[in-house]
Amino acid sequence: MARYRVLIDANDEKGLVYKVSKLFYESNFNILTNNEFVDKVNNKFFMRSVVDGDMEKEKLYDELVAVLPKDSRIKVIEPKKKNIVIMATKEMHALGDILLRHQEGELEANILGVISNYDTLEPLVSKFGIPYVCVSHEGLDRAEHEEKILAELAKFENIDYIVLAKYMRILTPRFVENFENKIINIHHSFLPAFIGANPYKQAYDRGVKIIGATAHFVNNNLDEGPIIAQDVTEVNHAYSWKDMQRLGRDVEKVVLSRALKLALEDRIFVYANKTVIF
Repeated sequence: MARYRVLIDANDEKGLVYKVSKLFYESNFNILTNNEFVDKVNNKFFMRSVVDGDMEKEKLYDELVAVLPKDSRIKVIEPKKKNIVIMATKEMHALGDILLRHQEGELEANILGVISNYDTLEPLVSKFGIPYVCVSHEGLDRAEHEEKILAELAKFENIDYIVLAKYMRILTPRFVENFENKIINIHHSFLPAFIGANPYKQAYDRGVKIIGATAHFVNNNLDEGPIIAQDVTEVNHAYSWKDMQRLGRDVEKVVLSRALKLALEDRIFVYANKTVIF
């Protein structure tokens, strides 16, 4: 008995749920979970099903192609651990949270390694028995530094996702195009007007009432990729900027781990620079 996650992204038309469900029934599949959504504005249909059955994955894919609209995007995925590489700089909260969750068995992932432009976090990572690679940016321009990182990434096989756990360097389009919708970043996006090294100090000076974080896929528009997960927490005039920073980091690590879990479980559809998540 095999288990599959079936992801369908198609132009909407009448009877799609019926056609897919009928196919599952006639092929003796047991539907364990099922979710669907129709974007009426863009006439798009999305469906995620988890099924058990005896049919080979390739045959199930072919059967789905036969009943779905032309140009549908279909994935038939066998649930298994995905391979991830984490990139970080100096801050340890987001990285540490992922490492702990991984050790506790919360994430369907194999962490192949951690890459950083500093050696600051090596003592933390080494405690988890995970390879740590320091690729310093000193004396290199951005393109040269990225070439070195890409060379290190090439040493890992079958990377499913790259996680930017507070990696504080902007990636160039050339780097991003190698990993389309495979780079997940965490950003203090509920402070959009505050850029630079200390957004929480700027937020404090402006008297903000909420702070938060957004996890998103990385594309060529800085911090404007498809959003995966978000959260906020309230603050007030009594909070110092360091209090805000501490609370913000708590939100960041939770949101990043939540987004990663969604990706690892194949719950994300990306289209029109946004996401549908089941």
